[in-house]
Amino acid sequence: MYSLTFLTRQCHISVAVSVNCVGRYVESAGIVPLVSDSKVSADGAAIEPPSYASIRVAVVTGGGHGIGRAICRRLAADGKRVVVADIDEAAGKRVAQDVKGIARAVNVADPDAIARLVADVEASEGPIDLFVSNAGVGFGDDAGLAASAAGAIGNVADRWQPCWQINVMAHVYAARALVPAMIERGGGWFVNVASAAGLLSQIGDAAYTATKHAAVAFAESLAITHGDDGIGVSVVCPQAVATRMIGIEDDSNTLEGGFGGNDVDGVLRPEAVADRIVAALEARRFLVLPHPQVEAYEQRRAGDRERWLEGMRRMRRRIENT
Repeated sequence: MYSLTFLTRQCHISVAVSVNCVGRYVESAGIVPLVSDSKVSADGAAIEPPSYASIRVAVVTGGGHGIGRAICRRLAADGKRVVVADIDEAAGKRVAQDVKGIARAVNVADPDAIARLVADVEASEGPIDLFVSNAGVGFGDDAGLAASAAGAIGNVADRWQPCWQINVMAHVYAARALVPAMIERGGGWFVNVASAAGLLSQIGDAAYTATKHAAVAFAESLAITHGDDGIGVSVVCPQAVATRMIGIEDDSNTLEGGFGGNDVDGVLRPEAVADRIVAALEARRFLVLPHPQVEAYEQRRAGDRERWLEGMRRMRRRIENT
């Protein structure tokens, strides 16, 4: 069975190649940094990111609903000071009251808004140790056309722009605002919530799939570039989760939802995803797969791309005929 993922929200291969890249060379064992601007400790070792136990202040975007709300609750239960950031101000305030945190109304597609959020929180609460970029959007392909501007849902002129701004650039804006300060004070953590669509594909939403792939790639770049600076990065790639993104309202007891086959491996509760994110932070792990089957699917995709594409086309036909 080939997998896909939902609208909400690594097999490593070493090859012998040569590149002309300042400060690096590539050998058959992988990429070996020869010159780096990264900070190192007095004994020459790379700086480790902070432990989960040491995290004091955390910001969670999209914290008013779904996975974001569950992350806020789990972090608060673990004694963290939580800033609930959401464009839905009322929802953010409800969660903040619930977790005894603070709420901030934020449009994550606006780089100035992210910069203000970071500055305001650090001025009032102290250094941000953990930034969770959880906000995300998906609209679906209109009329079954992958390149359509309109979405199957939502009233937007061109769905590609909000998908790009919220699913990718919001992560960039957070890193832009925080990385220099984190390096200066010795480290911090970013958790970027992507999707299994960022490793595989979401049938019926090309914009979502493309931008989630970009989100995973940016998280990898962030980890490669700043891992030696004491900055930890985790990217979260779930399949179907019981949120409004797949038609399940907050506090609903149902696990019946999803579309485009994204529930192929079951629908998880947001709380289960939050628990797995915390486990990854405790283990200082980059890739978080709440549905573990995704690892095998990604390996199959990498191992035989033609076969994987044909399997996905078969699944698409089957979905269209049900």
